Amino acid sequence: MRVLGIDPGYDRCGVAILEKEGGKESLVFSGCITTDRSTPFEERLGVITKELVHLIEIHEPTICALEQLFFTTNKKTAMRVAEVRGAIVAMMYERGVTIRECGPGQVKVAITGDGRATKRQMILMVPKLISINHDIRYDDEYDAIAIALTASAYMRTP
Repeated sequence: MRVLGIDPGYDRCGVAILEKEGGKESLVFSGCITTDRSTPFEERLGVITKELVHLIEIHEPTICALEQLFFTTNKKTAMRVAEVRGAIVAMMYERGVTIRECGPGQVKVAITGDGRATKRQMILMVPKLISINHDIRYDDEYDAIAIALTASAYMRTP
């Protein structure tokens, strides 16, 4: 089973592909899709969806795990992230990829055992759960790996 974990965003969109075989996960790919802040939102959304289509074609995930929206005080940002999520959900549906949503607390419990874990605790714990063979620059990538691990842990299929 292949799980595509996504930490949705339009400045940076964290992505991770996990392979689960025999109950053990391995990291196939992870990174961030970044967009140029000077371009219109529609173009940025196009960049993200185009890159995700490319990842789907290469890695053929069967599950797409998305983090549920966490509303902050910045409503404009939350609305844009919701638009990104909507585009991702529609794209996955069109390609027959099953969607699984994980709440922020659920991810924190799955990764650290504590639903109130800090970002730093999450970042420290992820490499203890799965081997990462490259440098990670943005926390969005750690988040995507954590989301994929969480979805994989809750899946009943080996």
